Amino acid sequence: MEGVDHLSHERSKAQFDVDEMKIVWAGSRDAFEVSDRIGRLVASDPAFRKDNRTILARKELFKNTLRKAAHAWKRIIELRLTEEEASRLRFFVDEPAFTDLHWGMFVPAIKGQGTDEQQQKWLPLAYKMQIIGCYAQTELGHGSNVQGLETTATFDPKTDEFIINSPTLTSSKWWPGGLGKVSTHSVVYARLITDGRDYGIHGFIVQLRSLDDHLPLPGITVGDIGNKFGSGAYNTMDNGVLRFDNVRIPRDQMLMRISQVTREGKYVQSNVPRQLVYGTMVYVRQTIVSDASCALSRAVCIATRYSAVRRQFGSHNGGAETQVIDYKTQQSRLFPLLASAYAFRFVGEWLKWLYTDVTQRLQAKDFSTLPEAHACTAGLKSLTTTATADGIEECRKLCGGHGYLSCSGLPELFAVYIPACTYEGDNVVLLLQVARFLMKTVSQLVSGKKPVGTTAYLGRAEHLMQCRSKVQKAEDWLIPSVVLEAFEARATRLSVACAQNLSKFSNQEEGFLELSADLVEAAVAHCQLIVVSKFIEKLQEDIPGKGVKEQLQTLCYVYALHLLHKHLGDFTSTGCITPKQASLANEQLRSLYSQVRPNVVALVDAFNYTDHYLGSILGRYDGNVYPNLYEEAWKDPLNDSVVPDGYHEYIRPMLKQQLRNARL
Repeated sequence: MEGVDHLSHERSKAQFDVDEMKIVWAGSRDAFEVSDRIGRLVASDPAFRKDNRTILARKELFKNTLRKAAHAWKRIIELRLTEEEASRLRFFVDEPAFTDLHWGMFVPAIKGQGTDEQQQKWLPLAYKMQIIGCYAQTELGHGSNVQGLETTATFDPKTDEFIINSPTLTSSKWWPGGLGKVSTHSVVYARLITDGRDYGIHGFIVQLRSLDDHLPLPGITVGDIGNKFGSGAYNTMDNGVLRFDNVRIPRDQMLMRISQVTREGKYVQSNVPRQLVYGTMVYVRQTIVSDASCALSRAVCIATRYSAVRRQFGSHNGGAETQVIDYKTQQSRLFPLLASAYAFRFVGEWLKWLYTDVTQRLQAKDFSTLPEAHACTAGLKSLTTTATADGIEECRKLCGGHGYLSCSGLPELFAVYIPACTYEGDNVVLLLQVARFLMKTVSQLVSGKKPVGTTAYLGRAEHLMQCRSKVQKAEDWLIPSVVLEAFEARATRLSVACAQNLSKFSNQEEGFLELSADLVEAAVAHCQLIVVSKFIEKLQEDIPGKGVKEQLQTLCYVYALHLLHKHLGDFTSTGCITPKQASLANEQLRSLYSQVRPNVVALVDAFNYTDHYLGSILGRYDGNVYPNLYEEAWKDPLNDSVVPDGYHEYIRPMLKQQLRNARL
C-alpha cells in the first residue's frame, strides 16, 4: 500500500486552489518559499529524526537535543542561512532547546534594554554563539508578580561593582529554560539597591559558567529543576534553578539603556523613555500568538486527516462504514478549531503590523497607543494560548483511542504546548490586566476621551448599549456588519455592567477582587471581538486564487458563529440578540459545516506541514494509517523480547502458585 494516497478522493473534492491558500497561510510568496524549502531540508536530514523521543530516558533525551542543536547550528553556518531561514530551521527541528531562549529572550533583552556600547560588546558574541544566554526572571516564590522578586543587586561604590545575591530560598531563580545545564550567561532580573535605597527590578548580564570548562563560577549554584509533564515533550529543555552567594559583576553589566547607576552610586534615568520595554513585550507576545496558530493547526491537521480515514458504524448491506468526519458531532467539534487556527494566524499577522507601528511611534516619542497595544497583546496571548491548549486536547479526543498513543503526535504536542498558558504572563492574570484597562477606558468616556485602536468601538457605547440585532433569517448572519455589531454590543455591555458594579464599591481594589470573575469574562469578550474583527478585515483584502477568499469567508463565519453559540448566555442575557436570532445563527452554522466538509482535507494541506514536522502516524499525508500503526507497535523496546524481563521473578511464581518462594 506504500505510495498510495488514501486521501486522494478527499483532495479531489476541494473547491479552491490549495497552492494559493498555502501562500495566504504563509503570509507571502517569499515566506512560503522559505518555509517550504527549509521544512523539506529538515525532513530529509536523518540527524533530525524525532520518532524515538518519547521512549528515551531524560539524560539520553537531553544529550540528543544538544546533538540536534549543534547539528542545526552547523547547517546554519554551512548553508549561510539568513536570520529568517535559521529561525524556520529551528522551528521545523521542533524540539524545545536552550537555543529558543538564547535567540528568543536573551538577545532581544540586550537589544531592547542595552546601550549601544553594551550591544556592541555582547551581541557579536551571542550572534556567533561564543556565549549562550538565558533569561532569569522567575523565582521559586514569584512568577506573575515581577515586582515581588527577591534577588538583589547592591551597588558597591568602593569597587564599582554590583553584588548579586539570593537572600532567601524563595529568591532562587526557578524555571528559566537553558539555565539548568547549558547557558554560560544570563540576563538576571534583581532589585537594584544603591545608597541604601531600593529602585525596583532591573536587568543585569551575569556570567554563570566558565568558558573553559563550563563549571559554575564562584558563588553560583546552578542545576536542572527536574522532570516535567509528559514523555519527551518539554523535557528536552534544561529548565534551571540558580542561586547567587554575593556574586560581583562590573557596574557596566547592568542593562543601562533606560536607567543607570553612576560611578558614585547615583541612580539616574536616561533620556530614553521607559516605555521602550513595552516594545519588546509586544514583540514576544506577538510571536506567542503566531506559535498558537502553528500548534493548533498541527493538531487540527492530524485530527482532520485521521477523521477522514477512520470509518465507524453506518454500514448497510455490507458496504463501507461511515467516515467519522461525516458525523455532525465530529464536525461541530473539529471545524471550529480549524477556523480558529486560521483566525489566530491572521490576528498574529496583524500583531506583527502593530509591533512595527508601536516601534515607530516609540522612536517618535508618541506613547498614545501604548496602553492599548499592551492590553491588546496581553489579552490575545491569553485568549489564543488557552484556546490552543484546549483545542489540542480536543483533537486528541477526536481521534478516539488511537489519539492517546504517543505515535499519534498529540500527547507530546499537548505536553509541549501547555506551558504557553503560564509563561510570559499567566493567562488569567493577563485577562485581569485587560479588564483593568477596559474599566479605565469606560470611566474616561464621560470626560469625552476617545478610545483608540481595538477599543475604538467603546466610543459608540451609547448606540451599542441600545441597539438590537437586525437578523431576520439565517443568511443575515453572513453579513459582516451584523456579526461585528453583535460582538461589539456584547463586549460593550459586559464592560459597562462591570464598570457600574465596580462603582458601587467605596474601595475600588476590593471591588476589583470581588468582581474579578465577571471582569475576566468582559476581557474575553473584548479579545474575541478583536479576533473576529481582524478576520473580517483580512477578507477586505484582495486575496487571489480560485475559491480561496470564499473558503476564508466560510471559516470566518464558522469562527464567529461558533463563539456566539458557545457564549449564548452573554449575547442573550445582555439583550444583543433574541433567542430566535440565536437559533437562526445555529441553523446557519450547521449549513456552514456542510460547506467546509468537502474542502476540509485541502484546508489542512494548505498548512504545508511535512510528515516529519507533524510527527504523527494518524496525520500522515497519504492517510496510510493502519499498517504504519501496526509496524510502529513492534518498535517499542518492550517488544525486544517475546518473554518480558521479570517473567521468571514475578509472573511464573504467580502462575505456578509459588509466590512464597519468589524473590519479591
